[in-house]
This record gives sequence, C-alpha cells and structure tokens, in this order.
Amino acid sequence: MAGTLDSFATAAEKILPRLAGLRLSESTVERTTEAVGQKLGQELAAGVVFGPARDWAWHTDVEGKRCAYVAIDATGVPQQGPDGAAAEGRMATVGMIYNPVPEDPIQWADPMAKRRPPWQARYLATLAGQATLGEPLRRQGAQIGMDRAERWIALCDAGSGLEDLLEVNFGRVEAVILDFYHASEHLADLAKAVHGAGTEAATSCHQGWAHRLKHEGGQVVLEELRGLDLAARPQAQETWRETVVYFTNQVHRMDYPAYRAKGWAIGSGPVEAACKTVVGQRLKGAGMRWGEPGSEGVCRLRALFLSEKGQWDAYWSRPRNVA
Repeated sequence: MAGTLDSFATAAEKILPRLAGLRLSESTVERTTEAVGQKLGQELAAGVVFGPARDWAWHTDVEGKRCAYVAIDATGVPQQGPDGAAAEGRMATVGMIYNPVPEDPIQWADPMAKRRPPWQARYLATLAGQATLGEPLRRQGAQIGMDRAERWIALCDAGSGLEDLLEVNFGRVEAVILDFYHASEHLADLAKAVHGAGTEAATSCHQGWAHRLKHEGGQVVLEELRGLDLAARPQAQETWRETVVYFTNQVHRMDYPAYRAKGWAIGSGPVEAACKTVVGQRLKGAGMRWGEPGSEGVCRLRALFLSEKGQWDAYWSRPRNVA
C-alpha cells in the first residue's frame, strides 16, 4: 500500500517506519510493490474478480431506466531507457464502470434517501492497450450487476477503437456519447482563430456555438460551420477545416439535446479524473521515469486501491496472496 500511494523512497523512509515500524530499503519496497502489481495483473487476465458478487443500486434516467456507464481514456507515462536514459513515453489506458449520482434526487436509486448516495466506480489500468481491458472490465461489470441495469451508456473523447471494444464486450451500449467539453474546446479554438484569442468577440462566438451544441445538437452546429464565410480571414482556414472534419466524424455522438432530455451524463469528467488519480498522481511526479513492468504493476495496484470500498481488502484476503 505504501508503494502504491507514494514514491518508493517516501514509502521506505517515512511511511513504513512511522506506520508499521518497518525499515526497508527503497529498492525492496520498489521490488515488492512491482512484483505484487504484476501478480495482480496475471490474476485479472486469468479472469479473477475479488470479493462477493453484489449488485449496485443503479441510478435511473428521467424515464425511470437504471443506467450503467462505461468509459475508457488514456494518459502518458514517462519511461526510462537503458542506463537511466529517458525513453519514449507509453500510454496507460484507464477503463471504468461507474454509477454517477444524478443531480435530481428523483433519479436516485432511492429517491427518498436523505443523503447523497456514495460515488461508485470500478477501475482497471494497463499499458498493454485498451483492447486488453475489454474482457476484464466486462467481468467487473458482471460482478456488480451491470446486466441488471436497463441501459448501458458509454462516454468517450473521440479516441479510436472504443466502439470496437464496446461492440465485442458491451454490446448492449445504447449510446456512445462524445464528451461535450471536448467538442466545445474545438469550437473555442475556432472562435479564437476567427476573432482573435482573448477578444470579447471570440468569447461571445464560442458561447453561442456551445449553447447551440448543447441545446440543438452537433448536426445543427456542423451545418453552421460549413456555411461560415471566412474569405476575409485566411488565418482561420486551417482551424476551420480541422473543426469541420472533427464534427463530421463525431456528429453521430453529439445528440446532446436527446441525451440531456433523458437525464444522461454528457461529460467524460469521471474518466479524465481517473487518469489523473489512478495514473498521474503516482506515476507522473517530477523527475519520475519508469520501466514498463514496474509502471504496469503500479497502474494495476492504483486502479484496485481506488476502486469502490472493499476491493483492496478483498484482494488481500485471498489466501494465496497473504504470504
């Protein structure tokens, strides 16, 4: 746990002596933590899940349908080459199944609850690519009763390959929603290119486009973009072209008025936050560089530790992991 939560040096020099009276070298903490993480990865790949199966109390949309969410995103991890040299970074993929709490208490699984229900999420993380997360993530969903949720919804940031993974492992996904804020950022870049960064005109233009996107949908905004007359603004032509291509490729994921009318989440904030907490906070510290086996193991451990309460203890309570 100490090596999972903080640097191996801090774990060896501060955390373990103070909490447990243990005095170990930094290399011992590193070696032990990474070995356990690799063992965890092997068990997950073999189909193991931890703890008893227990259905989550899935929250509902405005139509009263219980909804389960799935999302995948990636973040870079700095790597170390031979003789301590810096190497090209690797991408760590974080997958999650989660049960976001709606703002309207009427949509809570227990509408009469007097307190906001707890956040629920299961995380997995790996450097082996998102395709390898499909089956293990699906097994996590099965253990928490995802099959009993009436609707499956996916959030994405326009990355490639997600829909293929969903088709194979989450065939019941009803909608793959493009994160609204990613789309809005593209509109902000175009507004700056047209009117100048930092100008009131750029801010006003972006706000207008973003409002239309949220309330009228991607197709309406795309048609407006296609009709822009930029003859007098040649500096904006390339940004305009990139934005139109982006919207053309993603418009089928941008029916935000319909999503919002059903009470569905339209932001991928939870998985972006997961990339920061699961991976970034531990593996992207100042000056940190990793070998692939070590970073893979720590990613696995971080995902387990930050998943819903009980997952970490369930893993360590398994007899073969107690030694």
